[in-house]
Amino acid sequence: METKKLTTLDSSESVERVVEVIQRDGGVIISNFISDQALQALRAELDLYLNETPYGEDAYFAGAQTRRVARLIARSDAAVSIALHPLFIESAQKILQTPTHVWSGSERIEVAPNIQLSFTQAIQICPGQGLQPLHRDDATSLWRHPQYGREARLQMMLAVSDFTEENGATRVIPGSHTWDDERMPTQEETVPAEMSAGSALFWIGSVYHGGGANNSDRPRTGLSMAYDLAFLRSEENHLLSIPIERVRELPEEMQQLLGWSASRTFLGWVEIDGQMRDPRELLGMPSFKEVGKGF
Repeated sequence: METKKLTTLDSSESVERVVEVIQRDGGVIISNFISDQALQALRAELDLYLNETPYGEDAYFAGAQTRRVARLIARSDAAVSIALHPLFIESAQKILQTPTHVWSGSERIEVAPNIQLSFTQAIQICPGQGLQPLHRDDATSLWRHPQYGREARLQMMLAVSDFTEENGATRVIPGSHTWDDERMPTQEETVPAEMSAGSALFWIGSVYHGGGANNSDRPRTGLSMAYDLAFLRSEENHLLSIPIERVRELPEEMQQLLGWSASRTFLGWVEIDGQMRDPRELLGMPSFKEVGKGF
């Protein structure tokens, strides 16, 4: 079977062209996504945290030779600019904000969903790290394929250092967004998203991918962000409306139902000491379960 390749477009291409390639292949590489000056500023900000972050505790998925730093919007001005990059956010809007019709009484109205920034994370794959299991990112919402008539996520991986096959470039199966949920992905079907620092890989949540193995002698550093459909959340924002002192008084079951928990599909985690943790630890209480266990 011939393996499909990833298409590379320059950042000067139109949003329409970028979306066209993503919808055809599932992903695209954007060269020159940010300037050298912006890249240097980002590196300086990320190094402050990556150099002090321990390796992951999960050898299976998060990586025992991988450093991960989240909360980037709080930590990095450069990350804010990247999240608001027109090519990224406008591609997310065109792909995710597919309108639908609903009835409101006797009136049939068209509604397009909002999007939200789902997560931000610097990921540094260090020498000796093996392959990450292939997965679809929309599995966090247990999205089914063929899709529910829409995609759930557009994700981006910015190369902070050069991405090569040897140092662990993200591995992607182009075209896998068309597969149903019965077909198992294999590493033989993947291609490495090789790109120079400052370039970025965009892919939709239904594409199978995974971190590559770093067989080099230097770390491979990337910054990943995702926009998700904003309706995949609670209607009332309990996390902001209920004081933490009150939350501590509530039964464990109620805490979990209010969102003070992390699911087995990785949703709802918080970063504590460089690790993805259950938010109950912020209450000074033990986790309900290990984040992502069994995912």
